[in-house]
Amino acid sequence: MKTILITGGCGFIGSNLCKKLIKNNKVICLDNLLTGKLENINEFINDPNFEYINHDIIEKLNINLKIDEIYNLACPASPPKYQIDPIYTAQINFLGTINMLELAKENNAKILLTSTSEIYGEPKESPQNEQYKGNVNTIGPRSCYDEGKRIAETLMMDYNRKYNTDIRIARIFNTYGPNMDKNDGRVITNIITQAMSNMDITVYGDGLQTRSFCYIDDQIRGLISLMNSDYIYPINIGNPHEITIMELVYYILDLISSKSEIIFKKLPIDDPTNRKPDITLAKKILNWEPVIDLRTGIIKTIECLKME
Repeated sequence: MKTILITGGCGFIGSNLCKKLIKNNKVICLDNLLTGKLENINEFINDPNFEYINHDIIEKLNINLKIDEIYNLACPASPPKYQIDPIYTAQINFLGTINMLELAKENNAKILLTSTSEIYGEPKESPQNEQYKGNVNTIGPRSCYDEGKRIAETLMMDYNRKYNTDIRIARIFNTYGPNMDKNDGRVITNIITQAMSNMDITVYGDGLQTRSFCYIDDQIRGLISLMNSDYIYPINIGNPHEITIMELVYYILDLISSKSEIIFKKLPIDDPTNRKPDITLAKKILNWEPVIDLRTGIIKTIECLKME
């Protein structure tokens, strides 16, 4: 049985990863509850193979257990959350990543970083493949996250080159599903929550910007496949099905009986106009691709949000 440390384990993706891995492993969930929620891990908090530690990864972690694998997910992921304290967001990505890499080095453990499609910035090519170096604003309100993840990737590669640390880098594209915080400001939860409450549905810009949404079960399967591989370079984990925000709005309204009206607001600074992953590498190296279609995933997400 492996001992696996998951930082950000009370968050959306982290808690789903804990739930999946706890079946065959000892799982240590690390979270300071900045954006994560204890209720996300309530169903297995008393499992003998599970341990929760309240800890901020910008501080060194002293732990006596031998760690075999680290999934480093700790960082607010929605713009409204990570922009509250942009300096702290940068610290999480820089200091936090160093601390987890040091822990991996001490334990001779594999470490996976959940990077992001945001490292591509406002892409000038689509779909985005891993060789594309991006078009990122270094001084904008989103830079703390975008540049933070870029330096985290740099640190991962430098530890591999200098210390032979066994690394994995997942560039996650928009993910959705159960355990999402309905108030986190992400587009799918925004639209569903507003539609269920008959509130105005807010669309930023003209709504023609595109996103590609990956259901959480597919995402978790991709992350675990990457960890179990021998591939050390960045790899896209996302769903290449591209959809405009307006198409998404009508898609959700078709599934929810709502009296909501659509209102348009100014597009936030540096909000990307397109997102579409090239998953050729994931197919080739991991034998992975998403299998859950958007309709099925959104229905499951609606059902989950209705229960909150």
